Amino acid sequence: MLKQTQLKKKFNTKDYSIDASAFKIASWYFVSTLFFRSGIIPFSTILVAILKMYGAKIGKDVRVKPYTNIKYPWKLIVGDHTWIGEHCWIENLAMVTLGSNVCLSQGSMLLTGNHDYKKVSFDLITQPIIIEDGVWIGAKAMVCPGIHAASHAILSVSSVATKNMDAYSIYQGNPAVKVRDRVIE
Repeated sequence: MLKQTQLKKKFNTKDYSIDASAFKIASWYFVSTLFFRSGIIPFSTILVAILKMYGAKIGKDVRVKPYTNIKYPWKLIVGDHTWIGEHCWIENLAMVTLGSNVCLSQGSMLLTGNHDYKKVSFDLITQPIIIEDGVWIGAKAMVCPGIHAASHAILSVSSVATKNMDAYSIYQGNPAVKVRDRVIE
């Protein structure tokens, strides 16, 4: 068994890059804390403008609610008419792409990073997330690294997507499984 000090020396982030200067990272931390996570600014237009200033690519009529946590806006693409609800957590160590008409309900989490627990170096593993048009991620649901949610899929409340989600399908549970087709009338 390795001691804690030995593990610290072996921790490996491989070739991971934040793709930003130290100044940009530090300034985003303070701006994010003040304007996003505090809820002091409840207006989507202002929050979207700030995200764009930090490199996010955002479409028309996007709503970002207060108390959101977005790790790195320069690794975020959002289509038109998308909703990011209160207390959403986008831990985008890799790219996160949200299509148009996507709904991230309150408290949902998108996680692009994980660790290889089988290695003593606890290697960091990052994979992008793609959420296609019309997808609804339910309240307190979690999307794991590398997931591709196809057009109009639904991940229900408190469910955990550990595998790709098919188009027009409804997923539920932990791990989430398809429970039925999504029929839009």
